[in-house]
Amino acid sequence: MAIDKVINVLAFGTELGKLGYDLDSQKSFFQYNPDFLDSGQYSKMFPFIFKRTKSVQVFKEYQGDTFQGLPPMIADSLPDAFGNIIFQEWLDARGIKKITPLEQLAYVADRGMGALEYQPVKELPKSSQINLDEVIGVLEKVLKLKEDTTGENLSELALLNVFKIGTSAGGARPKIMISEHKETGKNTAGDSVIGDDYNQYLVKLHLDDSEGYNREVVEYAYYLLAQEAGIDMMPSKLIENKHFATLRYDRQNGEKQHALTVTGLTGWNFKSQSENSSYENVFKVALSLGVPHKDIQQLFRRMVFNLIFQNIDDHLKNHSFIYDKSADSWSLGPAYDITYALNPLVTFKATSRALSINEKRIEITMKDVFTVAEEFAIKNPKGIVEDVQKLIPRWLGIATELDMPQNIIKRINKDLIML
Repeated sequence: MAIDKVINVLAFGTELGKLGYDLDSQKSFFQYNPDFLDSGQYSKMFPFIFKRTKSVQVFKEYQGDTFQGLPPMIADSLPDAFGNIIFQEWLDARGIKKITPLEQLAYVADRGMGALEYQPVKELPKSSQINLDEVIGVLEKVLKLKEDTTGENLSELALLNVFKIGTSAGGARPKIMISEHKETGKNTAGDSVIGDDYNQYLVKLHLDDSEGYNREVVEYAYYLLAQEAGIDMMPSKLIENKHFATLRYDRQNGEKQHALTVTGLTGWNFKSQSENSSYENVFKVALSLGVPHKDIQQLFRRMVFNLIFQNIDDHLKNHSFIYDKSADSWSLGPAYDITYALNPLVTFKATSRALSINEKRIEITMKDVFTVAEEFAIKNPKGIVEDVQKLIPRWLGIATELDMPQNIIKRINKDLIML
């Protein structure tokens, strides 16, 4: 049995335990730090899968790209689909063909989403001020499927810097994480500095206009719509009228926040449209975490908005919960990745939702929505639906103000749903 090196798992400056990995069977091992268990601290930060025991816990059921043999709450820290492209290019530049999940975590170190950190830390040099044009130049080359990989713009240092600032957030679109100084506006790598003097942003980059429209502008329009609909989201903006930037919900008040997706909490694979992938199950997770009822109401409003405005990619990793270390309690995280999830240049005969509603992924009706509302004691569900539907005409106004192409505006407008 080939055992990979053991790494420490930390949060809030405290060692929670140690993580090991069996290279042959692709299963992982976790053991709590006995002193941490004895302290009674943060007793609810891993509510479902880790048992609060001093014995070694073995995890062999979590396979595939999503988990890579790791416990789900740890796998939440791995680079996303786009991050893995950058990471692999960086490894190739160093002559490294394959690394283990533990080595990936060691490189993520203290730069991942949420509050979990991993040691031994692989030291990476601090970045100077970020130039978005230079970053985009590197990303454009990487996305050309390894064309001209020997060029100067794909140097190890350039790839390292892109990896460092942008590989751990969810999703598959090009993105980086930056820290913006509140007074000077200077941008540096997202986790090189944390404090009240900085705003921590996740930036989704618009690389070119080959698609005929800007997805990031569409997402910004949806952010404006969602705000009017009463959806809780982090403050967001457009950079240079083309890059979508949103304040990170896992960096607040100058501190890291322990946040986990529904996939990370439960081990349900967000890529699978199994019976686990349903809004009802997201509600049940919320109730199991003991969130206040206002969060249940908010989750219902989010479900209605995603349905009416055709955000069909609202999968299990696009819903997160945030842990309050002082109260040892959980709450629903702000909504994110709220956008028109289809390609407006393509006509679809049917669109299957990532999360089912009343066991349906297509042709969802008001009756299906009210069935969910009744099961989870939603107050005034009819009023919530009416509030969101009243915003459908606002799409035309907001999209026009943002100078979107008229064919894109009309195509998306045609897809919006009246229940």
